[in-house]
Amino acid sequence: MTRSEPTSEALAAAERNLCGLVNALARQIEGHIRERSGALNLTAAQAVALRELTGPLTMRDLADRMACEPSNATFVIDRLEEQGIVERRPHPNDRRAKQLVLTPEGTALRERLLALLTEDSPLAQLTPQDQAALSELLLRALR
Repeated sequence: MTRSEPTSEALAAAERNLCGLVNALARQIEGHIRERSGALNLTAAQAVALRELTGPLTMRDLADRMACEPSNATFVIDRLEEQGIVERRPHPNDRRAKQLVLTPEGTALRERLLALLTEDSPLAQLTPQDQAALSELLLRALR
């Protein structure tokens, strides 16, 4: 008995289903970020910026990590800078660029945010092995 190849219709249905699942997960994660960031008087965009500030970054690098335009990241960072959470410092290797650096207050706020984001996260029900497998599959799909 030979296996027949899936039809175009079957492949399209499978892809549509997978895209729906990925979008549903993305919406759940976005909702979770909105809910948790509100507890710290942050917008969701500010929370994403803080989550992504793992070390000194340029505005362009942060915008890439946030999956937004640099002008949007600039708006978010302007608000965080006004609140004393982020500082702009001269870049050590590029005099035209600035690095974004968390202040001590920003570091403490980021730690609180990360704790809130991991609590009851949509991904928390996956084991570390499941999360690693999902990460690998998503990376393969993005190549």
